[in-house]
Amino acid sequence: MKVVMSIEGLISENDDSAYREEVHQLINWCDRNKLLLNVNKTKEITVDFRKKHPTHTPLTINGSAVESVKSTKFLGVHITDDLTWTTNTTSLVKKAQTRLHFLRRMRRADLPTSALTTFYRGAIESILASSLSVWHGSCSAANKKALQRVVRTAEKIIRSPQSAIQNLYATHCSKRAINIIKDTTHPAHKLFSLLSSGKRYRSLRCHKQTEKQLLSTSHQADQHTEGNP
Repeated sequence: MKVVMSIEGLISENDDSAYREEVHQLINWCDRNKLLLNVNKTKEITVDFRKKHPTHTPLTINGSAVESVKSTKFLGVHITDDLTWTTNTTSLVKKAQTRLHFLRRMRRADLPTSALTTFYRGAIESILASSLSVWHGSCSAANKKALQRVVRTAEKIIRSPQSAIQNLYATHCSKRAINIIKDTTHPAHKLFSLLSSGKRYRSLRCHKQTEKQLLSTSHQADQHTEGNP
């Protein structure tokens, strides 16, 4: 059995003791449940937006050092230490473009538009929309254009309009929000509150104090460890 795990720890004032304690608890949990952590597949990524980065002591698991990387792939999504999504979108666009070749061959075979659309949505759009609600909102304009360029190419081949990436993103976010609202145990459930009318939800807005806390936190080191037993 293969299990994918991750640990996120906030390092404040260069004190990483709490983060290392989280890792220690994970190791103990794996031991109790007869699971073996594969250190060779375990990566550590440090997100730190400060100008001066302090020296970070390598993380060790069962005496073996964990590799520190600038980017890693977690559940199909490429995550980088600068929290930009160019690596992720470039990978998705490249993979989707290779499948446009098969779409062109299907067009040359005079297959009906319905068959081409089905193939596009199952083999190409599904790639572009992979974990879309996680990363699309923070994409650069150039990354969004690259994604939409694949959609426009597919539209020319199929000769039929397809859903824009932005529309897919809105749909995915709406579905995610509905699922969170239904799940009272979800950590973000408390963010959704009904207006006095009982028909619409209040807009998600941050107070000034909360914004300052978020800005302050964003300049602190955030450790993200991905484990793959």
